[in-house]
This record gives sequence, C-alpha cells and structure tokens, in this order.
Amino acid sequence: MDLYTLPYAKIIILHDNIAEVIINDEVKMDLKMVEHYHEFLLSHLASPFSLLINKINSYTYDFDAQLKLATLKEINAMAVVAYNQITKITTESLASYPRSKEWNLKVFSNRDDALSWLLSEQK
Repeated sequence: MDLYTLPYAKIIILHDNIAEVIINDEVKMDLKMVEHYHEFLLSHLASPFSLLINKINSYTYDFDAQLKLATLKEINAMAVVAYNQITKITTESLASYPRSKEWNLKVFSNRDDALSWLLSEQK
C-alpha cells in the first residue's frame, strides 16, 4: 500500500489496479484539479482500474469539474463510501449527469463492502 498526498487529496494505492481516494475537507474541486487527478491515476495504476471513493470529508466540485470527473475510459468501476444520506443523494445526483463515459458506480455505507465489490468488478 502506497500513500500519496496531493494538494487536495490523499490517494492510497490498494492494488496495482485499485486506489482509494480521500478528497481533503472543505476543498472545491475545479477542472485543473480533476485533470491533475486523472493524470495521477493514469500514471500510477494499471488499466483498467477501479476507485474506492471514501467520502469521509465534505467537499464540492465546480460545474466544469463535475462534467469532466471520472470520464477516463480506463476507469472500470467506482465504489463510493457514503457515511450519511445527504452524501448518498449528492453522489447519486452527480452520477446522473450526462457524460462522455457512463459510470459503473455503486454507493455503500461501509468501506469493506465497497472494497469487496470493487475486487469482484476487477475480475
């Protein structure tokens, strides 16, 4: 397991093709951050890869970032750990936006279930 600290997030490489992403508290992700995040994923993970998005912190995306987020063809699946109902609803809303690549996303209430699902999706 390797931990990387970016200016706006921590990314933990759990397997060569699975990373856990924890965006820092109170961050407003913009397009430049999303592009940097995508570059990081492409350079540190084997494709196709999956992401465990741990929403332990509160953060937002500007509109351009919302549209560009997770549009990489190399992303196989995303498991989101939502610790409350508001986070679950906002994640589902974000996932419903039209994109160039449809998301394979599932929301979980605990990290272990999220990781188990990602491992099964990578097979």
